[in-house]
Amino acid sequence: MNNKLCIQLLFVFSFFIYCTVAKADSDKTIKIGMILPYSGAVAIIGEEITNALELAFEEVNYEVSGRKLKIIRADTEYKPNIALKKARELIASEKVDILAGTVSSSVALAIRDLVVSTKTPFIVANAGANQITGKKCSKYIIRVSFSNYQINAPMGPWLANYGIKTAFLLSANYAAGKEQMNAFKSTFEASGGKIVGEEYTPHRKTKDFGPYLGRIKSSGADAVYVFYAGGEAINFIKQAHSFGLSDVMKITGAGWTTSPLFIPAQKEAALGFTGILNYVPSIETKENIEFQRAYKDKFGRIASEFAVQGYDTGRMIVEALQSLSGETTNKELLAEELSKVSIIGPRGPLTIDPKTNNVIQNMYIFEVVNSANGPILKILDKIEAVKDPGTGCSL
Repeated sequence: MNNKLCIQLLFVFSFFIYCTVAKADSDKTIKIGMILPYSGAVAIIGEEITNALELAFEEVNYEVSGRKLKIIRADTEYKPNIALKKARELIASEKVDILAGTVSSSVALAIRDLVVSTKTPFIVANAGANQITGKKCSKYIIRVSFSNYQINAPMGPWLANYGIKTAFLLSANYAAGKEQMNAFKSTFEASGGKIVGEEYTPHRKTKDFGPYLGRIKSSGADAVYVFYAGGEAINFIKQAHSFGLSDVMKITGAGWTTSPLFIPAQKEAALGFTGILNYVPSIETKENIEFQRAYKDKFGRIASEFAVQGYDTGRMIVEALQSLSGETTNKELLAEELSKVSIIGPRGPLTIDPKTNNVIQNMYIFEVVNSANGPILKILDKIEAVKDPGTGCSL
């Protein structure tokens, strides 16, 4: 055998060994596709969710039953068409075992049929559209965050019992905003309250709230119930404060309006706002205190409600994989185990409703008050084990 032939055979053999080892390493890796916005106006939410999921994976050294956990990021840019393309790449090319995200409900709905047709377990870590665990529910979709109804419905009877008899509704003009206002409206009116007016502002385009604030102030309502996020939340709270709205009525609403992510910019203007969320940083439990300490040590800031949803997503993944000894081949079984996970985390007890695959969780009613370290969310009340009705869901 000549030297040239020997070299060729050696190359082929080495290549075969390399491919075999590479395949073995790939088979041992459990891939988690994170489909979130990592650029643009809401990139901070994508980062919060991913940061906290990494904390959960660090607790097990990124390993379950001898298999390494690998996070693969895909930037949705907060756009449904981009998200669908990225989801296809994660599923077909990267061959992820589990998909997790999204921030936007429109993005979650855009990839819904893809994850169902490919039988890819999908953990919804933020998007709140009611139909995700309603008429578009699936055994492959598990929501660990919230539904828009679930967050806002408890606030109707609570405010009515508090003495609020009339309310004005204000939100951005898009599906999530209207779902949240409708949830509050239905339970507030059922509790004897009256809605005296509604306004829906252009989504992510409204910078001057002056005309709306004028109509709200002159409505004579006892309270304004509001939902905004990001820059709109910051601008609304600042302008409502300058307008003196809180002098004539209660400012209340979905708690993201004064999220810990936005309060540093809102500052004292946020004081007095009363909201409802599935998590606030001031929960005094061992689980939350330890979580907040770990998050702040690593990332230098208080963890928000978005971070907790990411952390609980990570916990859910780890526990489901442990129950299967790291086996991910049977996607239907993996999705089933994800839906069976029950944990006590920073926000309290967390289980998945078998009728809808939506999370069952506590809701916290809070007021923004001052402290030595600036404005904080002070818990006023806790409503335990809140479910979503899952209208139209058939699993």
